[in-house]
Order: sequence, then structure tokens, then C-alpha cells
Amino acid sequence: MDQDDQREKLWTKSFIMLTISYLLLFLCLQMLLAPFPTYAKEQFHPNDFTVSLVTSLFALAAIVTRFVMIPVMRKVHRNAVLITGIVIAGAATALYSYANTMFLLLLLRIAFGVGFGMASTVMPTLVSQIIPKKRIGEGIGYFGLSTSLAMSIGPMIGLSVLAGFGFPTLTLLGTVAVGLIIPLLLFTRSIPPQPAAAPAGGDTQAAKLPFPKTIILPAGLNMLISVTYGGLLGFLALFGAEIHLAQIGLFFLFNAFTVLVIRPVSGRIFDSKGPAAVLIPASLIVFASLMLLSFTHSIPLLIVSALLYGLGFGAIQPTTQAWMLRETPPKQHGMVNSLYYNSLDLGVAVGSMLLGVLASATSYSQMYRYSSFVMILFLLVFVIFRRAQKKVHAVHSTPHPRPESN
Repeated sequence: MDQDDQREKLWTKSFIMLTISYLLLFLCLQMLLAPFPTYAKEQFHPNDFTVSLVTSLFALAAIVTRFVMIPVMRKVHRNAVLITGIVIAGAATALYSYANTMFLLLLLRIAFGVGFGMASTVMPTLVSQIIPKKRIGEGIGYFGLSTSLAMSIGPMIGLSVLAGFGFPTLTLLGTVAVGLIIPLLLFTRSIPPQPAAAPAGGDTQAAKLPFPKTIILPAGLNMLISVTYGGLLGFLALFGAEIHLAQIGLFFLFNAFTVLVIRPVSGRIFDSKGPAAVLIPASLIVFASLMLLSFTHSIPLLIVSALLYGLGFGAIQPTTQAWMLRETPPKQHGMVNSLYYNSLDLGVAVGSMLLGVLASATSYSQMYRYSSFVMILFLLVFVIFRRAQKKVHAVHSTPHPRPESN
């Protein structure tokens, strides 16, 4: 009966509304991420490195904001942080099309990063509070569908709207998406109550160790997979122009299909068999996808590459997040979610800048070929550090021999 009750508690009204709200937040982000480099290049004619700043400065602003929000959320009610973040993100999105210089556009990207960083710190924390502990992998898998779906269909929608209706219409659509979050959450009363504060002096271990060492590995792996995604967001549209493939946006459509299929499945596999059963095959699949993409000159190859990338990417991301949450107590979930999304944004920022420099020196095709080897590094890091962790655990768990009594 207890198990049945726990299974019923996952799909609550709060869980559903928060998941939809997170989809809208990421949809606003993703609809503009892929079209932004094309718009900036056509409007202001900057070099490739300056174009990469459109993505990387937003990501770095979000990272800094999340670090700042960790102590702030101990003093300021998280609802106030959430609403303020949504308002800032919506205002920045509405003003994008009015920026008449590259400098102003980059300032607005920083402002959006601040608002996005605030909102994306609070919402996953709210969700992790209401997911049953025994179903954390499955719950995060379903919740993560919001980000993966936005990551997959958002760029395709954005590129289509930019081509058909122009940048002002695209920014209006993004503003509406993020603006819907506030009435959706408030009118349905879907924000769970804030937990009682921990007693003073009762969290000395957390004060000494901001987070357990065991979550460094999944956070690092999430950063590596995000490097490859930064290359897709920043330069896929320009890659399509390079190979004369007008329908390059189809990559995100077919990517979405396998993401939707694999997300819930990977969560259940993680819950039952652990991270290795998901991460090892998924990293090889992403490697194959990027390598195939680098040789793509036709729609069929593009579709196969997209299906493979969605399969691998959609399995890796919820697994790293659920792994981090499983290793920490609920009182640290706000910090863990902040670290998780910081690692994602850091990977996107690094990928956008480094791969942009690489593309300038070679070509977009060769850039994707080289970026595929990030997944080989991903695999090596996982295997080496996972074995090291197991050895340390075995040493600490080995019982010491008791002295013989006379």
C-alpha cells in the first residue's frame, strides 16, 4: 500500500504545473538561442568570436547568478526570487529587437542570463521537494522532458519564425512564453510551501562541505555533454548555410522525437541499474551522431544524426541530474540543482567560444568532427573516476579486524 501511495504522489498538480512552467522558461530561451547568431551576424556584422558572446555571456551571467542565489535564498523567500527572475527574463526578451548596437544586445543577453539564472534555480528545487525519494530518477526524467523538449523544438521554432516573420515576432513569442509562467503557477496554486528552516548550528557539515565530492563527477560529465550542445546551438544554422542545406532546422525536430522516447526510460534504468548502464552507451551514441553530422550533406544523414543525438543527449542529462540529487539530502537540493544547471551553462558557454574559434580556423564540418571527441573524453573521465570512487568506497567499507580478546 505504501509503495502504491508513493507511485501516486509523483503526478501531482504541483509537479505537472511546475514541469509545464519550466518548459515555457526553456522554450523562451531555446527559441532565441539558435537564431541569435544568425540575427546578430546579419544585423551588426561581428566576427565569429563576438557572435559566440551572444550565447556565452548569457550562460556566464546565469552561472554567476546561481552562485549568488544560493545564500540569497536562505534570507529571501524563494517565491520572490522566482517571480523577480521571470520578470527580468521577460523584460530582456521584449527589448531584444530594440537594441540598435551589438553592445546593447550583449547587455540584454546578460540581463536575461540573470533572470533565467534566478528562475532556473528555484523551479528545480521546488520539483525535487515534491518528487518521492524512491522515484527520483523517474521523476527527474519526466521533469527533464520540459528542458529536453524545449532544447529540441525551440531552436526549430525559432529558426522558422525568424525566417518567416522576423526577429521582432520571435522576441514577442518568447516574451509571451515566459510571461505565462506567473499566472500559471499563481492561479493554480502549484508552488509547494517553503520548508521550515533548519535549526541554527544544525548544518555544520554542509557549512564545511558546500557539496559532497561524489557529485563533482556527474556535474563534470554534464558540462562535457553541454560543450557539444553549445556547438549545435551556436553554429548549426551557419553550418547549414555552409553545406547548402536549407532544412537544417529539421535536426532539432527529429532530435526531439528520440529525446521524448528515451527520457523516461533512462530514468528507470538509472533507478534500477545505476549510472553506468545509461552513460556508457549514451556517450558512444552521441559520438556517432556528431561524427555523422560532420559528414552530412543530405537530409537523410541529418535525420539519422539528429535521432542519435537525441537518444544519447536525452539519456545523459536526466541521469547526471538524478545522480547528483540521489547523492545529497533534500536540504541541499537547491545547491545541487544550481550546480547542475551551472555545469550545463558553463559547457554551453565554453563550447560556443572554443568551437567558434575552431570553426573560424577550419570549417563548421570539421568543428563538429572534432567536437565528437569530447564524448570520448566524457567516456574516459567516467570510467576512470568511477573506478577510483569505487576503490575509495571499498576501502572505507572494509571492516577493520577486531583485536582478539583473551
